[in-house]
Amino acid sequence: QVQLVESGGGLVQAGGSLRLSCAASGGTFSTYVMGWFRQAPGKEREFVAAISRGGSTTRYADSVKGRFTISRDNAKNSGYLQIDNLKPEDTAVYYCAADRASTSTWYSKPWGDLEVWGQGTLVTVSS
Repeated sequence: QVQLVESGGGLVQAGGSLRLSCAASGGTFSTYVMGWFRQAPGKEREFVAAISRGGSTTRYADSVKGRFTISRDNAKNSGYLQIDNLKPEDTAVYYCAADRASTSTWYSKPWGDLEVWGQGTLVTVSS
């Protein structure tokens, strides 16, 4: 089973951009569907985006479409989340998660049942 470590968070002004990274180790990253979630202060964790094993299929929450781009580089055992035109409401801890289930099963699982989670990286957007 892989372990996941996020990085790339920080303090940024509204309108700016960030690229979050999710580094996998200890397993075969290419066998995992991966995704990004976020949890804002006082709110529940929510789905942000997901990407298939080979990277050909992506899915986004409606709230981030057009501003967020998920990608992966299996040769580097890494996943990424490019965030553009950041808004104060994007302030949250961002987590990557991965599971070896099929893509359809991945989306139907309760998020807490996904196999592996990272520890999160904090993104703070100032207005």
